[in-house]
Amino acid sequence: MSYFRSNITAMTGYVPGEQPQGGKLIKLNTNENPYTCSPKVRAAIGHAVQAGLQKYPDPTAAAFRLRAGELLGVDPDWILCGNGSDDILTIVTRALVDTGDHVRFAQPSYTLYRTLAEIQGAKCHVVDYEADWSLGQEFTKHCNHLRLTYLANPNSPSGTVLPPGEVARIADALPRPLLVDEAYADFAEANCLELVAQNEKVMVSRTLSKSYALAGMRFGFLVAHPQLIREFGKVKDSYNCDALSIAAATAAIDDRAWFDQTRSAILATRGRLTARLREMGFECVDSQANFVWCNHPSHAAEQLYQRLKDSGVLVRYMRYEGWGDGLRITVGTDEQIDALLAILAGLI
Repeated sequence: MSYFRSNITAMTGYVPGEQPQGGKLIKLNTNENPYTCSPKVRAAIGHAVQAGLQKYPDPTAAAFRLRAGELLGVDPDWILCGNGSDDILTIVTRALVDTGDHVRFAQPSYTLYRTLAEIQGAKCHVVDYEADWSLGQEFTKHCNHLRLTYLANPNSPSGTVLPPGEVARIADALPRPLLVDEAYADFAEANCLELVAQNEKVMVSRTLSKSYALAGMRFGFLVAHPQLIREFGKVKDSYNCDALSIAAATAAIDDRAWFDQTRSAILATRGRLTARLREMGFECVDSQANFVWCNHPSHAAEQLYQRLKDSGVLVRYMRYEGWGDGLRITVGTDEQIDALLAILAGLI
């Protein structure tokens, strides 16, 4: 068939992590929060349902923007809400990138960046991370033609972070916007939110899927200068966030006690998982996200992935062309991680 644009036909497309429905798999492959959401979220959803769903939701999610603005120290006009942070990435790319334009991102990183650029018919410039997961001068060389640069920070699959000062240096060297994807920033020691006010080219995207346990609800947001937010508003769907997700997201960020307790539990389990993997001979990167990236020098990653799956534990096997492969393991509950480690010990 010749119905589709040539760039769409040529695309591979983004492949999400496995999402088995039902069964008893221990699911540690898509960086979901292993704990249930705040009780305040469930109450807020119930109130929204009782109020009725016959009317369209607030198109700008004002209630969330007001509360998020208070917590983040920014004016609500600096916030754009979306149906997950993937929706935010899509809006930004559609608004800024035209056919034949050039975008840049690092590798290995979030593979959706390539997909979004290819949908627009853009040309991708990929720069490999250094061995220590830093980005050398190559990332900002020959950049005058770039329309948009993506930077996952913390990065996936490594969980590593470029310090804000380094991100600021990158932004200063770029001629046009830098989208800092902070999907995992709540698990890190630092973030780049303050850079948005310092440099109009810096945009920061966040999601409530990970740290707030709302992956099934779909809600994300962007922090950027108001003049950018206004233009992005022209591109988003009219009602891209439904009434339930707005109520849930607003309640979620308001429950600071739940957030602090859940974050602390995940960080403690992450440290224990990393230490035990290293004791078994795995090479692990120090992660500042809710997952750990690892390899074993004596056991192929793909084989370990399959044997774990056969044993009822699902992790993410990832291969990057021209770079290599490895296992990305989501930080689950202590019980889930104990089960994973026991099976791995038998395999190793």
